[in-house]
Amino acid sequence: MSGALTVEDALARLLAAARPVTERETVAADDALGRVLAEPLVSDVAVPPLDNSAMDGYAVRLAEADADTWLPVSQRIPAGHPGQPLQPGSAARIFTGAAIPPGADTVVMQEDCEQIDDRVRVRRPPPLGANIRRAGEDIHVGQCVLAAGARLGPARLGVAAATGAATLTVCRRLRVAVFFTGDELVPPGQPLPPGRIYNSNRATLLALLRGLGVEIRDLGQVADTLEATVDVLRAAAGQADVVITSGGVSVGEEDHVKAAVHALGGSIDLWRVAMKPGKPLAHGRIGEVDFIGLPGNPVSAFVVFCLFARPFLLARMGATERAPAAFAVPAGFTRGKPGERREFLRARLEDGRAQLFANQSSGVLTSLAWADGLVDVAAGAGVEAGEPVRFLPLSELLA
Repeated sequence: MSGALTVEDALARLLAAARPVTERETVAADDALGRVLAEPLVSDVAVPPLDNSAMDGYAVRLAEADADTWLPVSQRIPAGHPGQPLQPGSAARIFTGAAIPPGADTVVMQEDCEQIDDRVRVRRPPPLGANIRRAGEDIHVGQCVLAAGARLGPARLGVAAATGAATLTVCRRLRVAVFFTGDELVPPGQPLPPGRIYNSNRATLLALLRGLGVEIRDLGQVADTLEATVDVLRAAAGQADVVITSGGVSVGEEDHVKAAVHALGGSIDLWRVAMKPGKPLAHGRIGEVDFIGLPGNPVSAFVVFCLFARPFLLARMGATERAPAAFAVPAGFTRGKPGERREFLRARLEDGRAQLFANQSSGVLTSLAWADGLVDVAAGAGVEAGEPVRFLPLSELLA
């Protein structure tokens, strides 16, 4: 497609312009979900802190335990209660998570033992050292368990808790202002006059931003005039790190965003990206505030946000992991008419194959509600049923 940027080139330009926030703050770990770690987290403790039992059973010296020997049970060791050194020729009743008593070298699961009164017999001896979780086998003292730039999800917060971290140093939340242009748009809940449509982009984009954990400044809907656009853009730039709009960034008579950016002394580039859905993508700056303009069609706005705005915002948030994971799946469809632009087709996995939504129009928002991913088809490529295609799960684009 002559004069259009590839998806890779457009993304590279955006990421090259992304300046991570430098301010940091310390927050309670319980309040850090979705935040970006500003400095490495180094553990002061070993996890687990001592050798412990991986299951309920009996701690023994394996050389003394066989199917013909009854061992007296010399002690009972619940989790959190350290035991005594194991007496020679005896066994210790032990429970999951309890410390291995000095002298024991193996834990036999209770299902492989027979106990009568205070004696136990090992019916099926396991290998030496079985069922023991060794001290530090997960985390050792001085280990960097989370790198700076990591986004803190449930598993990472669990790792932080395992090291005893009650607070975490994170990057300041990114402030994102949004507004929406188009006199044809009506907020949900109001009567719908002839020739107008409800504003679905606001609901979609606000939800996408909430998923990223940014601070949102919702400036609502703006009349299609240059004066109104300048006013709201000035207000947005005064309270945000990034301003995002959908619609109004093209060159039509009713598209005022570009002129408004220039009126405020800013710069803006309108890129044509060789992709479908979506094609127009605007990026600029008003002083130190970034501006991103998304297409107005609902599916285009969603896809362009996920592929471009999302990684840009993550980079500005200080996150180092920005690329969504994709994998190959067999196509459950044939698409024999190659397009000039790279296509991102709404699809879902059924019996391990990617099936397409019947209507791939950029105005059909129900296709995204139906889909669980996007099939990435290179420009000029057809697809035959059964051949592998690149599948981008929506879960990767929404996390």
